[in-house]
Amino acid sequence: MIKISSEFHVSIKRKFNHMKRVTVVMALSALFAFFGCDKGDDGLKTKFGIFTVKDAETVSMNGTIDKNSHKDFTDLLNQYQSIKRVEIQECEGASDTESSRRLSFLVHGNKINTHILDNGSVAVEGTDFFLAGNKRTMGKNAKLGVQCWSIESHGEIKPATSFNLNHANHKPYMNYYIQVGFSTQEAKGFYLFTINAANYKEIHWMTNKEIEQYHILK
Repeated sequence: MIKISSEFHVSIKRKFNHMKRVTVVMALSALFAFFGCDKGDDGLKTKFGIFTVKDAETVSMNGTIDKNSHKDFTDLLNQYQSIKRVEIQECEGASDTESSRRLSFLVHGNKINTHILDNGSVAVEGTDFFLAGNKRTMGKNAKLGVQCWSIESHGEIKPATSFNLNHANHKPYMNYYIQVGFSTQEAKGFYLFTINAANYKEIHWMTNKEIEQYHILK
């Protein structure tokens, strides 16, 4: 039978304890990195859903608007009260129309500017959000998309163009454009363009001429 000295036992125990301490430190570091990654150097939270604070006056936006987006942006504004500009990388729609409208009105009411970054894109509700900006600008190769809305009725898909123009279903859309600064004539003209430029399955990417025609930038 081989005898193992007590010194050997102590050495092994020390090494084992050291390995445990290293493992614990690494685990804590990983947790800190995971939970602290949405905070800036000053300890303030910088990540709010699809919004990320870049500096005291600028927010970046990337992703689909969802049911939490309005609350996320409200929380952001409560913490960063000098925000003046939202820079959009990509936002091609919303999973929650009501939250999208409330978010847009929040931006418009606070006179925040919107900007689509170089090579960025917005479409559908993302376009409506962009239009809520106090000033609206686009970078190089940025894209702006529109789409005809549709509803399902008795198992049948009905696009906006299937309803008479005086139908109540059209009013919320035209009223929205008026509420974010379009004249009544501009709102009607742009709305009719959006529902006729592409069907409900496709997105129409606006040309520079169309962007100018409908006074998208200001």
